[in-house]
Formats: sequence, C-alpha cells, structure tokens
Amino acid sequence: MGYALFCILIFPGFLFLSAVSLFAEYFDRKLYARLQNRVGPPWFQPLADFIKLLGKEDVVPEEADRTMFDLSPVFALAAVIVAFFYIPMWGARALYSFSGDLIVVLYLLTIPTLTFFLGGWYSRSLFSTIGAVRSITQLFAYEIPLFVAILAPAMLANTWSLSEVAAYYYAHPFFWPINLIAFGVALVALLGKLERVPFDIPEAETEIVAGSFTEYSGRLLAYFRMAIDIETVVGASLLAAVFLPFGLGLPPPLGFILYLAKIFAIIVALTLFRTVFARLRIDQMVEFCWKWVAPIAFLQILINLVLKVFVIR
Repeated sequence: MGYALFCILIFPGFLFLSAVSLFAEYFDRKLYARLQNRVGPPWFQPLADFIKLLGKEDVVPEEADRTMFDLSPVFALAAVIVAFFYIPMWGARALYSFSGDLIVVLYLLTIPTLTFFLGGWYSRSLFSTIGAVRSITQLFAYEIPLFVAILAPAMLANTWSLSEVAAYYYAHPFFWPINLIAFGVALVALLGKLERVPFDIPEAETEIVAGSFTEYSGRLLAYFRMAIDIETVVGASLLAAVFLPFGLGLPPPLGFILYLAKIFAIIVALTLFRTVFARLRIDQMVEFCWKWVAPIAFLQILINLVLKVFVIR
C-alpha cells in the first residue's frame, strides 16, 4: 500500500509529473521565444505563475453555475494524471496496465476538452460561451484522426494494451517506420487537443480574450493551466510509447533519460509548428481535419490492414 501511494503521489506520479510539466512549459516558452529572437522567461516562471494564481482570489460570475464552474478544473486535472499511469515510460510496462488500457487513455484525454466546454458554458459569459462552443467543435475535428492514428499501430500489434504495443514494436523494430504517417497525423491532432497554434481557436486572445477561461481566476485557473501542462507531457508520452518505442530494454537510468529525450523531442516539434503557422479560423480547422488529416489517418489503417493480412499472418 505504501509503495502504491509513493508511485501515485511522488514518483512517477503527481509530483514528478507536475515538475516535468512545469519544466516542459518553460522549455516550450523559452524555445518559442528564441525562435522569435526574444529572450523568453526564466526557468522558474511557470512555477511562479502557478504559485501566484494559487494565492489569488477565485472570482465567480454571479450567473455562473457554481458547481460546474468549480468542478471542471478538478476533473480536467484528475483525468490527465490518471491517464499517465497507463502509459509505459522507460520500462516494459506501465505503472498500471491491463488489456484495453489504450481505449481508457484515449477516453481520459478527451475529458479535459469536455471540461473546457462545460467550464466555459456554465460561466455564462459571452466570450466564455464562444470559446466553449469552439472547443467542442474543434474536438469533433481532431478526435477521430487522433483515435485512428493511435489505433492503427495497435491493430498491427494485435493488442489494445499500450504496454504490449510498445513491447511489440520494440521486439519488431523494422515495423515501426510503417506507422510514420500515423505519427504525423497524431502530432497534428495533438496540437488541436492542446489548443496550440495554429489550433488555439477556442482561446484566441485577440478575438475572445481567453475563450473558455475568460472568467476563471485564482486557484481554479491554476488547475486548468496545470492540467494543460500535464496533458502536454501525457500526450507526448503517449506518442512516444506508440511511435517511438526505443530503449525499453535499457537499464532504468538510461531508459529514463531516453524517455525524457523522446517527450522533449515531441515538444520541440509542437513548438516548431506553433512558431511557423498562424492561427486558423474554426471552419478552416474543421475542413482541414476532415478533408486532409482524417483521410491520411485512414490510409494508415488501410496500409496496416494490408500488412496484417498479407505479410504478418
């Protein structure tokens, strides 16, 4: 019982995940600034922002639904933390693994976007409502391509367990390049899930202030921001486990270093996308996902089906 609590609360649980997530935010902001020829924030800025928000007053609009307003950030934070425990990191198996945990992880990673919608909708603010509708609209655009991109490698590995998917491609290293198409799709879809440029439409500062989070402040806003930071690390860990299953047989220290290198390499790719592209309109985002991203994801399914039937018997 004591060991389980240590794993959940300390390492590789909440404290470790929070520390990596805050550093990942600093890394992203610093790299983004340097690419724009700016200095960027100091290393402690994300932690300072989080502590500052915890000390501020929670201002709740009079017409808001207090229950939904308060619970949405908590559920967002809880969902991404729980999802992390089912993803293999530097070992052969996740902290908690079972057959079908891939479906559970994808479900848990859908919850934060739903809480963004509920929090914005029940804020009763015009800006929050617009941001909430954009969040849920964007969800229907990127979620199917993301699911298909993640499930295609699992289908080839003939399992719905993330640990078994990673172990399969580690044991068959010549098969993982087959899924590079799905990896590209998953990167684009992850940008949409994290609501990062060019898909930061739900919280476009120049249009609707902060979208769903317009009325949030203090502790509740800190929880939302922490949930987004953790979701970035969890999403990168998911892609690393499925598409970059290298180093599972390494000793724990080396495997841990390689794990961090993989997730920060994915964050670098996300930051480069954020730097290069401008924000799309919501209709452009939906059209792009359904006209281009989804068909490419289904192409990966078709390729894997052909290989599974005719090559991997």
